[in-house]
Amino acid sequence: MTISEHSQQLKIPLNSSKKFSVTSPSPSTSTKMESLPKTQQPHKRYWRFSKQDFFPEPSFHNLGSYKNALSQTPNRLKNRLFARSSDSSELVELKKESENEMKLCLTWWDLIWLGFGSVVGSGIFSITGQETRNDAGPAIVLSYAISGLSALLSVFCYTEFSVDIPVAGGSFSFLRIELGDFVAFIAAANILLEAMVGAAGLGRSWSSYFASIIKNNPDFLRIKIDSFVEGFNLLDPIAVVVLALANGVAMTGTKMTSTLNWVSSIISAGVIVFIIIVGFVNGKTSNLVPFFPFGAGGVFRAAAVVYWSYTGFDMVANMAEETKRPSRDIPLGLLGSMSMITVVYCLMALALAMMVKYTQVDVNAAYSVAFEGIGMYWAKYLVGICALKGMTTSMLVGSLGQSRYTTQIARAHMIPPWFALVHPKTGTPIYATLLTTITSCILALFTSLDVLSSVFSFSTLSIFMLMAVALLVRRYYVTDVTLKHDLGKFLLCLFIVFGSSIGATVLWSTDVKGWVGYAVTGILWLLGTSGMALLPKQRIPKVWGVPLVPWVPSLSIGMNIFLIGSLGKAAFYRFFICSAVMLIYYVLVGVHATYDIAHPDKQKSVNEEEKESSDQVL
Repeated sequence: MTISEHSQQLKIPLNSSKKFSVTSPSPSTSTKMESLPKTQQPHKRYWRFSKQDFFPEPSFHNLGSYKNALSQTPNRLKNRLFARSSDSSELVELKKESENEMKLCLTWWDLIWLGFGSVVGSGIFSITGQETRNDAGPAIVLSYAISGLSALLSVFCYTEFSVDIPVAGGSFSFLRIELGDFVAFIAAANILLEAMVGAAGLGRSWSSYFASIIKNNPDFLRIKIDSFVEGFNLLDPIAVVVLALANGVAMTGTKMTSTLNWVSSIISAGVIVFIIIVGFVNGKTSNLVPFFPFGAGGVFRAAAVVYWSYTGFDMVANMAEETKRPSRDIPLGLLGSMSMITVVYCLMALALAMMVKYTQVDVNAAYSVAFEGIGMYWAKYLVGICALKGMTTSMLVGSLGQSRYTTQIARAHMIPPWFALVHPKTGTPIYATLLTTITSCILALFTSLDVLSSVFSFSTLSIFMLMAVALLVRRYYVTDVTLKHDLGKFLLCLFIVFGSSIGATVLWSTDVKGWVGYAVTGILWLLGTSGMALLPKQRIPKVWGVPLVPWVPSLSIGMNIFLIGSLGKAAFYRFFICSAVMLIYYVLVGVHATYDIAHPDKQKSVNEEEKESSDQVL
């Protein structure tokens, strides 16, 4: 058997990234130890904190090597801009950075309830009343159905990738394979931002809800500091404590966390079923008239807002590396949980619309006030406990997913690989969990919910949109296989889909009247997607694939761009400022670390030359 054939059999590319060759001669014992694959090296302590653990790349060995790396920044940026990873690299090579394996312990049952626990938080209780009263009326049920469809489209994209490439990195790994290293870094930066901001927002929400149960004041348990800037002047120690406890549980073990989640989620589901049944029994169909008091515009405005009640499912995709049978369990878990959640949300919204006339819905505590209206005063405590439980499980599942994201990003050396280490006993990435825990606790202590939510929304939607693009690239473009004229046609069609989606979003955001503009953008979208459908597909899914490609991912791109356009200017400003800071980090650190890992032999020869020159000087 030739080396090439053996490489193909193991599904490892010949040019895959390895730090050093086993057979390379080395002048010292320490270099020989570095040359061994991680699985053959002597066992190392998990709790270690040396510089070599944080910055093992040659570019960071000393000040001279770093200055030399900085002088090559333009060439390195050019090299990494479109460099793509491979399935085998993400599945095999990068896992070695963790030194210990994560445990295969999850089934489809776990994934369904992880999805339920991650998504079903306080949003359904807090947002439904607000949007029923102000934007949609009884048609709020359609708003939830539209948002559920949009979320389901993204779930389809995540599912195909997770089945083909069951790694902890989720969207980071998928984008790195299909759209390249630089786009993956942008995604990684937003993933980390999403992890920190999302967890902090949940902690602040938990504190607000808990305070409202005790006293009708969400800031009751917060400490006001008058000298601090507005939006950062209410310290929230309760949020910090809750986040620390949830993340502490997640660090102890994946299976135990999953069991706690599904037990509590089943109890919560029982409460939700009770709310729905009581709502229908005591509801009146007369309250559903008029069904569209604010017109179609109101339905879509509400859909853009209630969409945030569906976020969190991507955390489940990150658990693929710990799933026993990914090809069966991931489609059942992801699609099953999102379908169930969409039905539950629609039924809860309909129950509220039937119980109370939309003009009389309380925007702050819709369900509690609705139950008081039928004499069930104790039900407000039931609703409050159910909401608190939802936020608690969202934090638990979020901690699991966020730390897996961080682990794969560290495996790729975009952040120090120390964060990729998996504990040998718990099988969990404790360092990665601590990173997201500490940063989210700091944010939760100082930052208000409105500041947090706008940043989180933009990051989430941009990643969902990129995932749909990555799926189209995966189906229609394979390096050295796709013909140039087919690639040109594909890129043109993709450009038309993007342009038409942005055009429709601009028309909606600027409140342009008339149907002509929407008809033109709609026709262009159809032409772009139809043109793509006529092109030959270059790749067939190995096990499970998204149906109706390119229509499903193309529609997902359009809907996510539309939802991004519904955000305020502040969200755009904060997103671009954060991205600019992350790009500075990438130029100074990330590009050099990833370049060293991708070109180990080149960096080794450079270091040897530097050593020889320094010896001559001495």
